[in-house]
Formats: sequence, structure tokens, C-alpha cells
Amino acid sequence: MIKKGIQSDLYYRQRKRTWLSDLKMRFFKCWQLYVLFLLPLLYIIIFKYYPMYGAQIAFRDFRITDGITSSPWVGIKHFERFFNSHDFLNLMKNTLGISIYSLVAGFPFPIILAIMLNYTRNAYFKKTVQMVTYAPYFISTVVMVSMVLQFLSPRVGIINVIREIMGLDRVNFMGVPEYFKSVYVWSGIWQGTGYGAIIYLAALSSIDPTLHEAAIVDGANKFQRIWYIDLPGIIPTAVILLILSTGQILNTGFEKILLMQNPMNTRTSEVIDTYVYKVGLASKTINYSYPTAVGLFKSVVNLFLIVVVNRIAKKTSDSSLW
Repeated sequence: MIKKGIQSDLYYRQRKRTWLSDLKMRFFKCWQLYVLFLLPLLYIIIFKYYPMYGAQIAFRDFRITDGITSSPWVGIKHFERFFNSHDFLNLMKNTLGISIYSLVAGFPFPIILAIMLNYTRNAYFKKTVQMVTYAPYFISTVVMVSMVLQFLSPRVGIINVIREIMGLDRVNFMGVPEYFKSVYVWSGIWQGTGYGAIIYLAALSSIDPTLHEAAIVDGANKFQRIWYIDLPGIIPTAVILLILSTGQILNTGFEKILLMQNPMNTRTSEVIDTYVYKVGLASKTINYSYPTAVGLFKSVVNLFLIVVVNRIAKKTSDSSLW
């Protein structure tokens, strides 16, 4: 028995030594790759995971003088305050309304543009359209909002000038709460469609050209090739982007909404992000715990949605994040 135990121990030691030597050999063989991998890994750890330690202030009455661990524990007090707030239902309605509107209205446009460009034979025209549609993506939020406000200005805005030529009354679009969501969503579609189309163009380029050649031989027209070859070919990409978009359903874009807000449209433009900024940071008494609790609530909801949608996608198709 002792002899068998010694042999077993020697076997496992030798196996461990072999595994370690193999690991070292692999590391030194591709050490440049591991060094490159180290930088993004450090970034994620330092700026993504380490700040999670501070999320516990959502359950404390955080005071800077006391620090995180010394601040009194209050449990779910700040969550209850948010759920019982008279603004809660309106904030959720506006946030979900804008996000779902953006998702439903904006999702098809990059696909349509990518398919149209994919069947364009004139290379110069194709590159021109790509450049024109992709350029707005690089416009900063401040500049883009300034352009939107200028176009929709009731005095000098080109939209109101056209309305006046057509015999219609001028409209203060940013002063009518009902117009806010549409202005926000369609300006976002204009800015992001070109970028999304490039992703789908890359997916379309990976489709085997022999499928189109066989379809042409069989007499299929362009619409049939799009329906039976192109769309099934980009479904995995579309599903992944849909899952990621669903995971950001409560993140509506703080900067853009804040810049487009005014006292006349707050009823439909106030979302969770702008509410957190005003209550937690822009108020006279800065409160760190309450905004953190609201942000943590958003993160939990987004995580839950992304898990649910990913599971649904996995059951209904072969595409999923994991």
C-alpha cells in the first residue's frame, strides 16, 4: 500500500511538472501575444471590475469623510426610495418607450442599406454612399444635437421654412413633448445607420458566392436571392446585435437627451439617466448612494434581459452569446 502511494505521488508530481513545463514553453513561444493581451485585461480589471467594489454604497448612506466601509449600512433604503418615488413610473415609461422605439425603428435600416449596397455594381457610387452614410457616426453628440436644434428651430429652421412654403404653420418641435421621442430616435437612426450597415456588409461578404451562382442558374431573381440566401446568412449577426441592444434597453444615452431637454418637453424626455444626474449630482446636496442604487438597478435589469433574450435566441436559432 505504501509503495503504491509513493508511486501515485511520484506520478502526480511528474504530471504536474510536465504540465508546468508545457505551460512555460507555450508562454515563451507566444509571449508577444500574451503581452498584447495583458493591456486590455488590465484595463478591464482596473476600470470595470475594481469599481464594482464601490457599488456597495448603494446599500449605505455614503459620506466621503467616513469612506465606503465606515458609512452606515441601510440595506435597500435607497431602492425603496426610488421605487416609491412619484417619478418612477414616468421614468420607466419614458426610458423604455425611447429604447424600444429606437430598437424597433432603427434595427431594419442598416440591414436594408447593407443589402442595397451589396447589390450595387457601380463601385464609385457604392463608396460614395458608404462615406455619406458612415460620416454622421463620427459627429460628436454636442454637434449633432446643435444641428438638430438648428434644423428644427421655429424661427430659422429649414423644416419650418419648408412648412411655411407649403402653407403650414411653424412648429416648435422641441417645445412639444409628443415630438421629443421621434426627434431623438430618428436623429439617432440617421447617425448610426451607416455604421450598422458596415457590420452587415461584412457578414454579407462571408456568404459563399457559389450559392448566388447556383441560384442564378436556377432562375432566382434578386428578391429571391435576398430572401433565401442573404437574410439567412446575416441572421447570426443580427441576433447577436439584437441581444446586445436588448442588454442596453435602460441606457438611452444621457448626453444627447440632456442636451435636447428643456422645461417644455421634460414630461416625455426625463429618463433614468438624466434623473440620476439631477437628483444625485446636480442638486445642492450631493448624494452618492441614491444614484448608485438606481444605477445598480439598471445594471441588474439589463443583465436579466440579456440573459433571457440570449436563452430565447439559443432555443430558437443557433446564434447566441454563450
